Amino acid sequence: MERDERYHLRASITLLEAQVDGLQYELRVRDIRLAEKDKYIAELEQRVAELTKQATSDSASHPLPSFVKLNVPRRRRKKPGQKSGHAAALRAMPAKIDHHQDVPLPTDRSRRAICPHCKCSLSRLRRHRRIVEDLVPGAVETTCYHTHSGFCPHCRKRIESTAPEQPPAANVPHGQLGINALATAAILRVRHRLPFRQIAQLLKDMPGLSISPGGLVKQIKRLARWLDEKYRELILRMRASEHVHVDETGWRIDGKNFWLWAFTDPTFTLYHVDASRGGKVPLKLLGKAFGGTVIADFYGAYDRLNGHKQRCLTHLLREVKDLGEADASFADCPLSRKLSRWCREALRLKKRWSELDDQAYEIKASRLQDRLDGLAQSRWDHADATRLCKRLTRHRQELTRFLWEEKLDGTNNAAERALRPAVIMRKITGGSRSTGGAVAWAKLASLLRTADQRHLGVYEATKKLILDYWATRRR
Repeated sequence: MERDERYHLRASITLLEAQVDGLQYELRVRDIRLAEKDKYIAELEQRVAELTKQATSDSASHPLPSFVKLNVPRRRRKKPGQKSGHAAALRAMPAKIDHHQDVPLPTDRSRRAICPHCKCSLSRLRRHRRIVEDLVPGAVETTCYHTHSGFCPHCRKRIESTAPEQPPAANVPHGQLGINALATAAILRVRHRLPFRQIAQLLKDMPGLSISPGGLVKQIKRLARWLDEKYRELILRMRASEHVHVDETGWRIDGKNFWLWAFTDPTFTLYHVDASRGGKVPLKLLGKAFGGTVIADFYGAYDRLNGHKQRCLTHLLREVKDLGEADASFADCPLSRKLSRWCREALRLKKRWSELDDQAYEIKASRLQDRLDGLAQSRWDHADATRLCKRLTRHRQELTRFLWEEKLDGTNNAAERALRPAVIMRKITGGSRSTGGAVAWAKLASLLRTADQRHLGVYEATKKLILDYWATRRR
């Protein structure tokens, strides 16, 4: 027995030694693989470092394309809301209350008010007024106009009776859109910049009005034809304006490049779509006899306009800043700092028009003019500085005119603000599918923005324009 036990013990020891040798071999293999992986990771890290260094050097030698916007540096923002101590800015109270509803407290058997949670009797009872404003769910209202007609031998055509809010009669197998639907569709398209498919879906979801996107396109073009005379009245009003801000931006019609022009002052805005960006466009719209002042940037197309001009100082400031960021040698040029300082001081002086007396203001404005003359006559070695000095000489009177006219602005921000909704519209829709659609949008956008500037109420103003046309010239 002892011999058998010793035999089994030796066999167990031999088996265990073999297992230990196997485990030691596996550990050596794993150490080798880990060493290879560490080497591979080190090579990858070195490659990443080389690529990062190469990308940094490439970005320094090859700047980003113009369409790539740089990140805006983080800046300190003021706390939202009014300053402490000011009265709260609340919504205005409704002009009238349509319904009154009494909301009583729960009562016990003795009709005493009790707490709805613990059923305890309440004391010191009070009454409150809680005003809630809500929307009434929309609904489609269909009206059948029973009209009469007769043949006029003098006009040689059939005359049909019409109601004030009835659209021009049309022999179609479906119902026509009424004035509320037309005004709503125009506002959703022009002011709120919704695509036609979303407008059709919204009209179907909210009031339950079914209309196709193509039908909306036809109605918008039809509405623009009706209001063409009002658009022409805007052109005549613009020609009689004292100051007109002008700017232009790109527009796309069926994949081709066009231009959207914007003319504005505090009382109107006029949009115009044209294939040309030349000076003939503002000359045609403003007219050769225009006697007001045009506020614009330094684009050469505005040189052909008659009358006085005021060039935008904000554009000049922006160009100086961009040149300084692109070229360090220009940023170090004294003209860069002096010209930027002059523009800011001129704009600040105009804001103090009502604060300073006439003599003090005239002295400061005259000194600014003398400083501008000195900058224009200076000589610099930098090519961009020389080019800017030539511009200052060429537009000498057009840079300081706003200092001597109270209502004249030294920037063209008004035209840029007028173009901003159009740019958003272009980004959403990609432009227009046809020239007729672009012209229709420009006319309706002009009339709606003008009504908004005059605080007429866009919805009611649009309805009034349509009703005026229906009452005078029906088509």
